[in-house]
Amino acid sequence: MAGAGVKLLNKRIRSVKNTQQITKAMKMVAAAKLQRQQGQMLAARPYARKLTELMQQLVSQTEVMDPLFEVRPVQKRLFVVITSDKGLCGSYNMNIIKPAHKAVDQSIESGVETAVYAIGRKGAEYFRKRGYTIHASHEDFGGEANSTQGKTVGDTAVGAFLDGTFDEVRVVYPSFVSTMTQMPVDQPLLPIAPEAMEGDTEGAGLDYIWEPNQEELFGVLVPLYLRNRVFMTLSEAFTSEHAARMTSMSAATENAGELIEALTLQRNRERQAAITSELLDIVGGANAL
Repeated sequence: MAGAGVKLLNKRIRSVKNTQQITKAMKMVAAAKLQRQQGQMLAARPYARKLTELMQQLVSQTEVMDPLFEVRPVQKRLFVVITSDKGLCGSYNMNIIKPAHKAVDQSIESGVETAVYAIGRKGAEYFRKRGYTIHASHEDFGGEANSTQGKTVGDTAVGAFLDGTFDEVRVVYPSFVSTMTQMPVDQPLLPIAPEAMEGDTEGAGLDYIWEPNQEELFGVLVPLYLRNRVFMTLSEAFTSEHAARMTSMSAATENAGELIEALTLQRNRERQAAITSELLDIVGGANAL
């Protein structure tokens, strides 16, 4: 029996060691992706701040006529929910899905026709299984944000708003605070609210010279601003995803190490007990002779 117990423990130790190698490799991959995605996000922030500042100046000096600023009675609402395509990232997805689910339910209970635009397989599967209306979904971004993806998501949201399919578009995503902290955010995307533009206000008192003219620049900057905002949202979300996965895999690797130590100690005790029992049998047999 003791021998069988030692064999079983050896098998469990090998299994945990194999799992530990996998989690360690996933941690390293997530760390590399986090470094790349975070660098891209941080590099894009100054551009986003300056673009927002220019939009603030234009909105304050120009009579807004763009349809993306049109505020309508909300009868149909779209929620853009950004999750991951893959798991093994701890509670990351549920931390986003829970407030999104609550917001969608509250919207439906208030009598507003509501749909979900799911970015990420986990969110799409969650809302699809529960019978919610899925307006569109992207399940192949793979945690990498680029300008093409930002344009795709932005064009889909803008198209649905401009053609009257939805009167309001909101986005629920994780804001990257630090490697250990990702904060879920629910904020409006469309219509664009001038007072909601939060950017660098260092140039608020500057007197800009606009060329060719403010109206033409406004027509160019509005879609550029919206596309950049969607891109930054995706960057924040995917940076948060890689940070959560790296943290989760790091904890799993450490837990596997602790389990290996505990199993090794238990195996050694089993082996020592078996040796002691055999020695007692030998001594007993010798005394009998």
